[in-house]
Amino acid sequence: MDVSETASISASIATRYASALFDLAKDEGKLASLETDAEALGETLKGSDEFRDLIQNPVYSRADQESAVVAIAKKMKLSALVANTLALMAQNRRLFTLPQLIAQLKAKIADEKGEVTAEVSSAKALTQAQQNTLAETLAKKVGKDVKLEMNVDESLIGGLVVKLGSQMIDSSIRSKLSSLQNAMKEVG
Repeated sequence: MDVSETASISASIATRYASALFDLAKDEGKLASLETDAEALGETLKGSDEFRDLIQNPVYSRADQESAVVAIAKKMKLSALVANTLALMAQNRRLFTLPQLIAQLKAKIADEKGEVTAEVSSAKALTQAQQNTLAETLAKKVGKDVKLEMNVDESLIGGLVVKLGSQMIDSSIRSKLSSLQNAMKEVG
């Protein structure tokens, strides 16, 4: 089985869980709570090697994974809907799809709110004013509210890389230097 096939299977599994969770939250009028939980889970996943290991390592039994995610959900004060979904995913050995589930939930919630999410990488952290200006500029371009997901990547040297849907805008110094290097190779 190649890697793209595995990724496709993971995305398919995550889509089913995300759709069910989103629909239940919407029916119960709890989309705001779901959005908060998805953000919190995403941050925890980014910041905890142990949590990533728990969801990806097949050495942990179903029972171990389930008890761990139930404890984590309780500690994080996640809604019952999300906590129960995490427990179900652990029982079914589907926790490895959690990153895709979170991404899909964020996309569904943003779509429901008429927003789009832009992934922005910058060489150093942008100020709130810079983020607001960037969000306004992108909103004018796409005609929807834009929510920014900020990342710092010092290898960019300067400038920004913005991913908005299937479009990517790369104004980083790293890419400009790379283009210049390629042009010089062609000449010499």
